[in-house]
Amino acid sequence: MRLIGADGTQLGVMDTRKALELAIGAGLDLAEISPTSNPPVCKILDYGKYKYQQKKKAQQSKKNQVVTVLKEVQFRPQTGTHDVDYKVKHVKEFLEDGNKVKVTIRFRGREMAHTDLGFALMKQIVDMVGSLGIVEQNSKIEGKALSLIFAPAGKPGAKKGAKPAGSGEDSESAGKS
Repeated sequence: MRLIGADGTQLGVMDTRKALELAIGAGLDLAEISPTSNPPVCKILDYGKYKYQQKKKAQQSKKNQVVTVLKEVQFRPQTGTHDVDYKVKHVKEFLEDGNKVKVTIRFRGREMAHTDLGFALMKQIVDMVGSLGIVEQNSKIEGKALSLIFAPAGKPGAKKGAKPAGSGEDSESAGKS
């Protein structure tokens, strides 16, 4: 096996027993670093310290991850203007916090015959959100619900090809196709 010393120097190719004696003599452990290479590479190190450093690296990488949450705000086609304003205010707060928001308009009974009211309300919501959100998924009907997903504008998780919500794109025509 090829042996690397505790200080990182190459000690050359040697027998496993001799490498183990060197590690024990130094009061350290012998760890196999690359078992697939020819000859395999081993290193003399303090295994407890090595595991501790690996654990710290994993914690640091986990801490740097950005977690995005999908929040949902539901409307009805007959929702009043004040209620729409109030719920859109929540949508804006969620987007400012860096969360994605799913806006859903639920239809009941005969309301399904008037989906144009839902598309009009969705267009109004998109205009109210403005440049705070990017339309990540256009309006589409799924069963008895019309939904749209906003991503926060200017965040690294936002799609590059997506357009800001107030870009004038007609979400009504996109959902009826």
